Amino acid sequence: MKAKNRKGARWRPALKRLHPGCLCLALTAWALALPAGRGQDPPQSPSTQYAPGQSPQQTGSQPPAEQKPQEQLPENPKPQTQESGNTLSVGDMTKQMAENGLKRARDWESSWIAGIYVGKNRPLVPLNRRQRLDYYLRQTFTRPEDYMKRMFAAGVDQARGVPYQWDDGWAGYAERFASREGQFFTSNSLAALGNAELRYEVRYDKCKCSGFKPRVRHAVMRNFLTYDRSEVNLRPQLALYGGAFGGGLMVTAWKPGTRSLWANGAWAMLGQAGYGALVNVITEFGTEINRKQGVR
Repeated sequence: MKAKNRKGARWRPALKRLHPGCLCLALTAWALALPAGRGQDPPQSPSTQYAPGQSPQQTGSQPPAEQKPQEQLPENPKPQTQESGNTLSVGDMTKQMAENGLKRARDWESSWIAGIYVGKNRPLVPLNRRQRLDYYLRQTFTRPEDYMKRMFAAGVDQARGVPYQWDDGWAGYAERFASREGQFFTSNSLAALGNAELRYEVRYDKCKCSGFKPRVRHAVMRNFLTYDRSEVNLRPQLALYGGAFGGGLMVTAWKPGTRSLWANGAWAMLGQAGYGALVNVITEFGTEINRKQGVR
């Protein structure tokens, strides 16, 4: 009995480490596998059938002796296939739902990484205060993909064991996720307030140019520069990097470690520089990437 307990004790630390990571991967797969559209309505019930030789006006007024006997139906009739173009069989509907789910899973550009952006052929129109508020809420609270990003980042921190003061179980994963969420909320809120005060553009606009290098240059440049209220003149991304710096400062209030207040802010700005440029490049070429995968 003691040997069995010792054997189980060896596996408990490993299972304790795997639980949060498994949940993160399972939730990510569930979010990506959601079907892109609604299924079609079920086929309507067929209209009332009349016996052979009986018109719709006849309602059974004839005596039973004068009615013609109905033909006997087979015990195991074969299913009838409806040739209507508006109705799909169960097999076709299942296949269509599976294809939609696969396309949704492969459409990572719009459902996982890219945020709200302005297309290549659309003009940039300044946002009013209500539109800015809607943009802020969508980018901060209402998109499930953003929560998945922080869950994934917390899973990476869990695997690395940082900070080491937090344990490797559920409590440690919850602390790491809450830390990531708090930093993101602080950074986004400060950036939204700064951009609203300066009236700077908060959306990414796809390059109206052509060619690989010009588009990459535009994507990287837009991570450091944005448009003012004219939507023509470029200005430094003061609010964006100010918000990132403020989020890094806020982390020191709850995250244990040896880094100073200013070091955390600097590392947050550096992370925004690298991660923001990568997201812009993926957004810029997302349509082409998805077309290669057969999504669009």
